[in-house]
Amino acid sequence: MPLNRRIFLMGAAAAAQKIYAAEKISLGVIGTGGRGTFVMGVFQKDPSLRVGAVCDVYEPNLERALSEASKAQGGVTPKAYRHYRQLLDDKSLDAVLIATPEHWHHRMVLDALAAGKDVYVEKPLCHTPQQGVELVEAEKRSKNIVQVGMQRRSYDLYQEGRRVVAAGTLGDVRMVRSWWLNTQLGGEKVTKLKGPLDWEQWLGSTAKRPLDPDIFSRWRLYGEFAGGIVADQGAHVFDGIHMLMGAGAPLAVTAAAGRPHAASGDTPESVVVTAEYPEDFIGVFTINYAAMRYKSRYDQMNHLDGGKARMDIGREDFRVFAQGGEETPILEKRSEKGFGWATDLHVMNFLDCVRTRKAPAAPMWLGFQAALVVQLANLSLKNGRRMKWNRATSQVEV
Repeated sequence: MPLNRRIFLMGAAAAAQKIYAAEKISLGVIGTGGRGTFVMGVFQKDPSLRVGAVCDVYEPNLERALSEASKAQGGVTPKAYRHYRQLLDDKSLDAVLIATPEHWHHRMVLDALAAGKDVYVEKPLCHTPQQGVELVEAEKRSKNIVQVGMQRRSYDLYQEGRRVVAAGTLGDVRMVRSWWLNTQLGGEKVTKLKGPLDWEQWLGSTAKRPLDPDIFSRWRLYGEFAGGIVADQGAHVFDGIHMLMGAGAPLAVTAAAGRPHAASGDTPESVVVTAEYPEDFIGVFTINYAAMRYKSRYDQMNHLDGGKARMDIGREDFRVFAQGGEETPILEKRSEKGFGWATDLHVMNFLDCVRTRKAPAAPMWLGFQAALVVQLANLSLKNGRRMKWNRATSQVEV
């Protein structure tokens, strides 16, 4: 073979090898509870990704995640960290998955960006409007990719639903009615943990207190650590409304709620939220987690009430009904693989953006807009009045 031909082929092979190596992604996982371990498994479906490290302050979660990650990557066990800043200092990691309790999201995302990591963070993005504003500003200054876990943004069903609304099929939509029905009632408070926990580290910047296994196990239901079920599920629902309607942050939010009935927590399980938008519509979200337990495909629905037609879009399908023909849909679509596939699509979108540096489907500012609505709802419950958001100053009006 001529020398110049050999040199060309060797150079091409080296370039291909370099491109392939560049596509390899090493992931660190911070927070390995049920959701964190599940999403870690979704990441591992990408053959060019390896989980390089996992971090948790609760030993049973850490050990389980190490085992699951090792099993999925042929016995290659990730590094184990018990403090997230040590994981962020690991130069071998390209990106991090943050799936910790809500009260840690803000600090960890800021620290991850400062460490130069791309970030996939579970929702809700943050705990207060002030935290959200700070995160959005940090995103503007950063060159890192940030994807918030609002998987409807990548879901084929919602993308098609958005096209239906944008095409004018429904006419003018002045109201979106959404509901989510399930239950969080029943069961005793958790009084014992299954292994060692670094309680002081888990508390973070919240008030110090004796170890409480119930707060650790059911933090979503405690207002100091999360926004309650209205925020946990409402962030998804309002992001879906924003996506379908092409809407941004609300003008004002009003909420009403019943009293808490669950054995755990201090947040209500039955809440009605009304959000007003400058795009000239209102979004009404009713959540009742004191209802019976539904199969997941039936527990959530959104009705977009247009002047020409109505669209009903849930987890698995949507149907459009024209005026005067409410019995038979004029248009319908079922997701090919169902709602579970939305997380796969969202993770794939994030990894594609890590490799290409394109903007992801759910960047920080979109994640904040969804979190903001439910934060204003909780402020409305606390203050007993309509809460206004000033878009110009990015502040809650008092």
